[in-house]
Amino acid sequence: MTRILMVCLGNICRSPLAHGILESKLPSDKFYVDSAGTASYHIGDSPDHRSIAVAKSHGIDISAQRGRQFKTSDFDTFDYIYVMDQSNFENVIKLARNANDIAKVKRIQEVNTDVTNKNVPDPYYGDISDFKYVFSLLDHTCAIISSNLLDGTE
Repeated sequence: MTRILMVCLGNICRSPLAHGILESKLPSDKFYVDSAGTASYHIGDSPDHRSIAVAKSHGIDISAQRGRQFKTSDFDTFDYIYVMDQSNFENVIKLARNANDIAKVKRIQEVNTDVTNKNVPDPYYGDISDFKYVFSLLDHTCAIISSNLLDGTE
């Protein structure tokens, strides 16, 4: 089974959306998707209500997800670790033990050649339109990732 981890700062906005979107695009018998945050602010919390609402409007239920913090052992558990922005990348890399750990980590937008800004904006302090934009961005990128994973090019 291929295991994929989505990481943002608090694990309540971007990474739960990426988690739910990618999970909806991959067969569950071959892929496991999870999410985490680099900070400990929201351990055990549900995703932000706006993330839940936007995902639900697209037929994806992320309400059962719970926030957790990224840990070094995630390098052993996951094959791919996608972070939402450069700050998350740096925070995850600080926990890497070796080159193999580092090789598993990339900013999620690096796979999306249609965008020049490789950071997914944090919608937390915005309104629902910011969450809709992030969903759209992640949905497009997760379609690329799922296609690459399914055809073996990722």
